[in-house]
Amino acid sequence: MKGTLLAPSLLSADFSDLKSAVKKIEDDGGSIVHIDVMDGQFVPQITYGQPVIKSIRKLTKLPFDVHLMVEKPELMVDSFAESGADWITFHYESTVHIDRLINHIHDLGKKCGISIVPSTPVTAISEILHLVDLVLVMSVNPGFGGQSFIPYSLKKIEELKKIREEKQLDFKISVDGGVNEKNWPDVASAGADILVSGSAFFSGKLKWEG
Repeated sequence: MKGTLLAPSLLSADFSDLKSAVKKIEDDGGSIVHIDVMDGQFVPQITYGQPVIKSIRKLTKLPFDVHLMVEKPELMVDSFAESGADWITFHYESTVHIDRLINHIHDLGKKCGISIVPSTPVTAISEILHLVDLVLVMSVNPGFGGQSFIPYSLKKIEELKKIREEKQLDFKISVDGGVNEKNWPDVASAGADILVSGSAFFSGKLKWEG
């Protein structure tokens, strides 16, 4: 849909050649680089950390949305901000003092996103929607690439869009998990502003038309 942005996820890239992956994102319509940081605790896998992000920061001027799938993100946001993150997105389920963390991320000069896993309802974050710049709806259970889109995620997107309109808020709605060449128009039509795509993008199946 017109105005919808593509945020390819480096999780599905070849980790041995991230330079080429970043170039593909630039060349094939990506507007944001989505970077999944996993700690092996909040999710089963471990990916990459601050040194890797710092090393690829010089490769592009595209904004980095660093998605922290980690326990206690409050202990890490300063170092990820220093490493080159433009957006820092953390999980509602990963920490207690969410209001404080959002304000701290803003104090670092970064935009702040809040993410919810499939089992978490939109109502859980209703009190802080006016504080965030982005809401990331996980449309798969986080931790692994290549999973199938969970259909009821569309209702969450629609609900967030309705709340945004009714309360005149300005957060972006991002969707991550199983977004591919077949379902992305439905995801965008439901209200998503940003589509995170990993496997479909890097396999070449998703030819961006946004």
